[in-house]
Amino acid sequence: MSDNSPTTSPSLTEVETYGVERIPDADRSASPLDLFRVAFGGANTFSTCVLGAFPILFGLSFWQGLAATLLGVVAGALILCPMAVFGPVNGTNNAVSSSAHLGVHGRVVGSFLSLLTAIAFFSISVWSSGDALVGGAHRLFGLERSNLSYVVAYALFAGLVLAVCVYGFRFMLFVNKIAVTSATVLFLLGAVAFAGDFHPSYAGVFTASADSATQSLFWPSFIGSALIVLSNPVSFGAFLGDWSRYIPADAPRRRVVGAAFLSQIATLLPFVFGLATASIIATKAPKYVDPGAPDFVGGLLAISPSWFFLPVCLLALIGGMSTGTTSLYGTGLDFSSVFPRLSRVQATLVVGVLSIAFIFIGRFGLNLVQSISTFATMIITCTTPWMVVMMLGFYTRRGWYDPDALQVFNRRQRGGRYWFSHGWNWRGMTAWWVAAVVGVLFTDIPGQFVGPLGDLANGIDISLPLSLAVAAVLFLTLLRVFPEPRAVYGPQGARLARTVDVPIPAITGPGAEKDGSRTDGSTPALATEGR
Repeated sequence: MSDNSPTTSPSLTEVETYGVERIPDADRSASPLDLFRVAFGGANTFSTCVLGAFPILFGLSFWQGLAATLLGVVAGALILCPMAVFGPVNGTNNAVSSSAHLGVHGRVVGSFLSLLTAIAFFSISVWSSGDALVGGAHRLFGLERSNLSYVVAYALFAGLVLAVCVYGFRFMLFVNKIAVTSATVLFLLGAVAFAGDFHPSYAGVFTASADSATQSLFWPSFIGSALIVLSNPVSFGAFLGDWSRYIPADAPRRRVVGAAFLSQIATLLPFVFGLATASIIATKAPKYVDPGAPDFVGGLLAISPSWFFLPVCLLALIGGMSTGTTSLYGTGLDFSSVFPRLSRVQATLVVGVLSIAFIFIGRFGLNLVQSISTFATMIITCTTPWMVVMMLGFYTRRGWYDPDALQVFNRRQRGGRYWFSHGWNWRGMTAWWVAAVVGVLFTDIPGQFVGPLGDLANGIDISLPLSLAVAAVLFLTLLRVFPEPRAVYGPQGARLARTVDVPIPAITGPGAEKDGSRTDGSTPALATEGR
């Protein structure tokens, strides 16, 4: 039987054995539709509704909030979708693929970003779903809303999510197949439940009669709302490769990119649900949208008809499972390569325990909304420039990669065409960290986080477009001024970049010859690259 011959798909309850090593073609049985299901299922939840409520919390009207939401979702989807191609091309996750642009050691940047994202959105998922479950049970059965009830709910969600992640990709895909359909039906049922109370004429605070001080806050609030919405699709940037690596390498790239894009456009359903219900809460139960202590879930339960309490509990259960698994799975996968003594399962358990600890500290010791907003801001600021470097790198390399050289770090080897300077590609690293620092300096989220230079744009948050531009211009400039070795570009050569002929170091270290790694660092058709 050849390596590409079809094999029997493993059962749902069979623990996934693959880590970040390249998945053989014969075992890649996923489709772009599966990518859509996982990415959409992971966002079609209460946690997305909570983010969708922020425009109302920031004082926007329904229509203003809808415009900010559309802007954030579409812009975020456009930024995100190209990141889906790395998985099918390289058969591994995006952090490992980033070795080609940040260096064998520089790929830890992607691991750090995925950890940050996983903890943030896993926490948001458990908090929002646990609150909804306890609140719904209180209205249905009279369950006391005590700290003990919340602790049990959070522990239940976290434990279930961790169990699914331990089993791996197949089980996670199964959960999200169910979640996509059932959560969509429940959200549509919610539209029926709140149709009578919803009025799109909700005006917010930026009305014609508002004073000049209030009016001056409109654009900062609008841009801030759009950025928080945008953080949701961008948060998947480090994880798309975790799921798309099971898609065959010959799958049409347009379909893969399209699946990632449409998965985020589909999240307008939970975003608009959160926006619309928040406008109802602001009218009927305004204490729940107090910017100082907002409580979207509590407000939703306060305005819900009694027959919708059970659907709220079901949404909490389904949504918490799907969002939590998509957040946690990839980080456990990646950290099994950063810490080679840990298997994928062990790394998943370690990251899961750390995330659970943060959940309880963040809920009972910190301000929940402050935590969400700050994490969302940092995710945008740090992840987007990294994604720019990855996407421009893919374009300049014409989509050509050396899968064997990408695995050098995971095997604890040295050398290969992505070794650059002692394992670091300072061009990509410089473009990333300079853009990320600039983004942090210019961040201005009203009442949440203001960077040292955040006020230079009259309160408008320009951190994202600025960090995008800085990363793109700086990376392309560095590629022109300080050309990379010709060997990293493949047989068709570079695009928008210069190259230089230098030798590359041999791949050495544990198993370098046994696993077939090249020791001369080259192929006959390509120039060789050096240290």
